[in-house]
Amino acid sequence: MALEHAILVSLRERAASGSELTRRFDRSFGFFWAATHQQIYRTLGRMESDGWVTSAVVPQQGKPDTKVYDVSELGAKTLAEWLVTPGAHQTPRSDLGVKLRGAAYADDREAILDLVRHEIAEHEGRLAIYLAACAHDYPDPAALTDADLDRYLVLRGGIRLETGQIEWLNEYLTAWDSRRAASPEETPKEPS
Repeated sequence: MALEHAILVSLRERAASGSELTRRFDRSFGFFWAATHQQIYRTLGRMESDGWVTSAVVPQQGKPDTKVYDVSELGAKTLAEWLVTPGAHQTPRSDLGVKLRGAAYADDREAILDLVRHEIAEHEGRLAIYLAACAHDYPDPAALTDADLDRYLVLRGGIRLETGQIEWLNEYLTAWDSRRAASPEETPKEPS
C-alpha cells in the first residue's frame, strides 16, 4: 500500500484539508499507516497533479483560507482498482522481536525486561483507545452495514493485534520470572 491509497480512503469517507487529514492519521489511520504532516502535504500535491484529487479554497472567518481536498473521478477509479488487486505479502518487521531474540547477549537482563514492561504499557494504552472507540462509535455492531461495518471490523482487528502483543509480552515476562525464581544465578548464554 502507498500513502496515496490511505489518503484516498480517508478522503472517500469525507473531504478534508491537509491539516484535517493529518489529524485523522494521528487519531485513526496512523495506527496502521503512519505519515508525517510533510508526507501528507507532499503526497496531496502529487495526487492533485496526477488528477487523483481536486481541491477548493474555502474562506475561513478570522483565519487564513484553507484548501479542502476531495477524490476526483480518476482517484475513485484508481482506488476501486487498487482495493481489489492482490497485494504483495508483507513480512512483518519487529525491532522488539529482534531485541528479544538477541536478549541473551545484552549486559543487563533487567533492562531487557524493563523494555518489555514499557512495550506492554504502550500496547495497553493503544488497546484502551481502541476499546473506548469501539464502545463509543459502535455500540450495536449487529446493526452496522457498509463502510461502518468495515471500519468496525478494522478496529476489531486492531484490538486483537494489541491483545495478542500484550499476551505474548506477558508470556515473555512470566517465562523469565519463572526461570529466575527457579535458578536466580543461571541465565542462558545462547538463544535456542
